[in-house]
Amino acid sequence: MRRLRALAAAAALVLSLVGVAGCTTPEDAVPDVTVTGEPGEAPTITYLTPLDVKETHREQLWPGTGPTLVNGDAVLIDYWLEDATDASLVRESYSTKPMAKMLTEVDLGKDLFKTLRGQKVGARLLQISPGSGTDATDYPTVTVIDVLPTRASGKVVPPVAGKPVVTRDQSGAPTMKPTGTDPPTTLGAQPLIRGTGDQVEADDVVTVQYTGFSWTTGEPFDSSWSHTGLPVSFSLQDVQAFSEGLVDQPVGSQVMLVVPPSYALGITDSEEMAGQTVVYVVDILDTGHPAGAASG
Repeated sequence: MRRLRALAAAAALVLSLVGVAGCTTPEDAVPDVTVTGEPGEAPTITYLTPLDVKETHREQLWPGTGPTLVNGDAVLIDYWLEDATDASLVRESYSTKPMAKMLTEVDLGKDLFKTLRGQKVGARLLQISPGSGTDATDYPTVTVIDVLPTRASGKVVPPVAGKPVVTRDQSGAPTMKPTGTDPPTTLGAQPLIRGTGDQVEADDVVTVQYTGFSWTTGEPFDSSWSHTGLPVSFSLQDVQAFSEGLVDQPVGSQVMLVVPPSYALGITDSEEMAGQTVVYVVDILDTGHPAGAASG
């Protein structure tokens, strides 16, 4: 009899633990959201509306294989944000240009900062948030986020004789050693790292990191790396030298552009470099074909 009572008590304890661990209250239920789509493409999100969201849910849809995001450093993302009450699109970046921010709670907001923190470049993430007002919305939202590189990544191309030598620090920012020779008189484009992404087209909006150097001294005169550390986006139509030099280069590449003084600098407002040959080292991070998108 005592053995039967002991077995019954043990069974009751097991059932009690299963109930605590296995039962899910409506407040704790994970919203039923399905995301499909390939890397580099806008996602398709499927769920029943209105979506009842009690608290923020975060999910890694696939892991990244690149560097881990570092708090306080630049982060570059593509995103797709929907109003979860009716699945209407609020805003997205895939048809325009990716968003560059610093990985801080102040820059990104509390929810997005928590979603991105600790992730790796290449990850696709899902964030489902209630309409709490923390991200300036009064309705629940579903957001898919793709984490993009902030530096060139690909196969290093052997240096070419007679060209300046470029080296990179740990962050990817370049420095340049001049050749000590007379500058060329024609525009030149030399890949330093060859990426494997989409090829740049003449009318694209590109997102890049860049540094401009004096051909003669090798001293930098302008750099996105040192201004804010954030990548910049602009229309190639606005910068002739970049338009001619970057066309057909794949995303992920680092390209050295040698720009003679017959070209306007375009991306740089520098009176000190007027009439001089300059060298731009450009990391191509993204390219797109947004109709009517403004540079900036």
